[in-house]
Amino acid sequence: MSVLGFDIGNENCVIGVVKQRGIDVLLNDESNRETPAVVSFGEKQRFLGAAGAASATMNPKSTISQVKRLIGRKFRDPSVQQDLRSFPFQTSEGPDGGILIHLQYLGETHTFTPVQILAMLLAHLKQIAEKNLEAAVSDCVIGIPCYFTDLQRRDFLHAAEIAGLKPLRLMHDCTATALGYGIYKTDFPKSGPSHVVFVDIGQCDTQVAVASFEPGHMKILSHAFDSNLGGRDFDEVLFRYFASQFTEKYNIDVYSNTRASIRLRQACEKLKKVLSANPEAPLTIECLMDEKDVKGFIKREDFEKLSSDLLERIRIPCRKALEDSGLTVDKIHVVELVGSGSRIPSIARVLASLFGREPSRTVNASECVARGCALQCAMLSPVFRVREYEVQDALPFSIGFLSNEGPISTPSNGVLYPRGHPFPSLKILTLHRHSTFHLEAFYANLNELPPGTSPKISSFTIGPFQVSHPEIVKIKVKVQLNLHGIVTVESARLIENHRYDSRGSAHVTSDKMEIDNHTSSDVANDVEDSHSAAADETKTGKAIRRQDLPVTENVYGGMTKEELSQAQEKELQLVQQDIKVEQTKDKKNLLESYVYETRNKLLNTYRSFASELEKEGISRNLQQTEEWLYEDGVDESEKVYTEKLEDLKKLVDPIENRYKDEESRVEATRGLFNRIVEYRMAVGSLPATERDAVISECNKAEQWLREKTQQQDSLPKNTDPILWSSEIKRKGDALDAMCKHIMRSKVSAPRPEDSMESDHRNKQDDMRAD
Repeated sequence: MSVLGFDIGNENCVIGVVKQRGIDVLLNDESNRETPAVVSFGEKQRFLGAAGAASATMNPKSTISQVKRLIGRKFRDPSVQQDLRSFPFQTSEGPDGGILIHLQYLGETHTFTPVQILAMLLAHLKQIAEKNLEAAVSDCVIGIPCYFTDLQRRDFLHAAEIAGLKPLRLMHDCTATALGYGIYKTDFPKSGPSHVVFVDIGQCDTQVAVASFEPGHMKILSHAFDSNLGGRDFDEVLFRYFASQFTEKYNIDVYSNTRASIRLRQACEKLKKVLSANPEAPLTIECLMDEKDVKGFIKREDFEKLSSDLLERIRIPCRKALEDSGLTVDKIHVVELVGSGSRIPSIARVLASLFGREPSRTVNASECVARGCALQCAMLSPVFRVREYEVQDALPFSIGFLSNEGPISTPSNGVLYPRGHPFPSLKILTLHRHSTFHLEAFYANLNELPPGTSPKISSFTIGPFQVSHPEIVKIKVKVQLNLHGIVTVESARLIENHRYDSRGSAHVTSDKMEIDNHTSSDVANDVEDSHSAAADETKTGKAIRRQDLPVTENVYGGMTKEELSQAQEKELQLVQQDIKVEQTKDKKNLLESYVYETRNKLLNTYRSFASELEKEGISRNLQQTEEWLYEDGVDESEKVYTEKLEDLKKLVDPIENRYKDEESRVEATRGLFNRIVEYRMAVGSLPATERDAVISECNKAEQWLREKTQQQDSLPKNTDPILWSSEIKRKGDALDAMCKHIMRSKVSAPRPEDSMESDHRNKQDDMRAD
């Protein structure tokens, strides 16, 4: 069994796998280590990954890329609208304010959510893994950006469930990179922690994390990000530069042509990589638009001037991460630069000037997240034994809770889970309630969130329940911030006591709502860590009743169970359709190859075994089938192709049987003659009666074979044989059975004179003994 780590990038995906010998990256069907994050819909089937990227230019309006940017986002979000303007596919606003994608498929317009598209991509990656490993896989860890909200994390889990995967953890990209970096490093000083800054510049975003490393332990001190700054923004700088140039030079408007825009963006991405290693680079595209070939040229220094604003923006999350970590630049030991967009030389210079040291590139920039996720999956899975190594991540956003009576908070910082709080984490709320009540989770500081993010997370209804003596009832609510970074109410329990709590009110902090509107005896909140729960039970008087209360969760903008079930059914239908189309293609290709192979064999291999009439009839049918394949039979069902192939085989099989049987007949004849010789040599020690019987059977078989062979040799090869190899084999088997029977009966039935001699010897032995 293998465990997987997925890095779902905006442009490409990487699959890491843990095997007994270590961590490896799996190759896709094109033997590439990176698989394009593209889903394309053809007329009758989907094209996923590399196949989808190949069809993007020909079928842009039904090809979805960069779906990661759309997960858990609202249609009216300004940054979403900016992204959608550059996408060729059609979108609209869903009933919940989300994004719907409209595509042409099977002659109809189909509507999908970004979660469904992501599920298709994950299912394709799962298929690649299973093909490589030759085994079913489900356990995985998936890398996500640190700025993903609770809703986006839940959507990733739903997509994985639709794809048939079981994520053990959603892991922040920089945390996964830090794990892969730290667990193998043995030169950390023992005097104190080593501080490393990880700067991950991806295709669409920039993430920065400050990590503290000690032997056997790593801790993320802070996260910072710019969710709208990545490699594609540098591509866009080149795109705008050349689009403007081509308008002046060739009088073409690239923006007005979707296909031309895609081709120019692809060319600009390649040009950016060339500029990373060269001081200047040319750009040439044939027939870009209006049958015009275009040429361009740019120097690296000009590119850097055009990108100066973007380079300055990289400093912002770096400074923010350093500030939140509480460290100064002189406390940073190493700066690690990773990500697909990190290869631009000027980015390294910006970081060097900011941190006072050259950034290192000791980890694989494109594979570090997938490898770190695979390693974490092995640590969480019971299948693998991994040395003890503690991974402590930090919450990127502050999360608060509201009850009916007001906010629930700890006295120190005013929110339940402040920014930078380590997770997973479990807290227990002790509330005094006498009937059904509600809790609501929300982001406490909008300035920490990506622009346009709603502060609402989810609401919880605890109940129904009713108590008669509210003064002696406490409700203990377990609030969990789990491994995925998702906050949820794990359980709620009613505890009714007879005795007074010996702690009194020393551990009770009243919220504003209670102070303003209620007396302190009516409502109270107490936020505790989970390890203090046992002590609470001991200090509290005898509980006469414990009751688990139902908890109903409502995630704002999240998928319902019914929607999830429908998405799973839809994915199953799409998979079955893809299989059906592939099987039809296989049958069509089989028929086509059979036509060409048979025509070739008729001229060579089968030439002597077919009559002129048969050759003429078969050739005519082959020609008709070939013409049908390229005209009326271009798009037929699997059944039709199968029937066509069977009809051709009925004509060709008799000739093929003649050809095959000639060689088999020679071998069978040789085998029968060898048996006859062997039996004639073996009968020398047999009595006359048995010997004569065996020789007689051999003579009959030899005579039959010679007569049949003589008759067969007199016939032409293009007629059906009168002596088939199977008939010779049956004759040989009959000879074997007869001769072995005769020889066996001789061994099992001793002669009378042999019995008398044996009795006489026994009597002599008895006399000697006396």
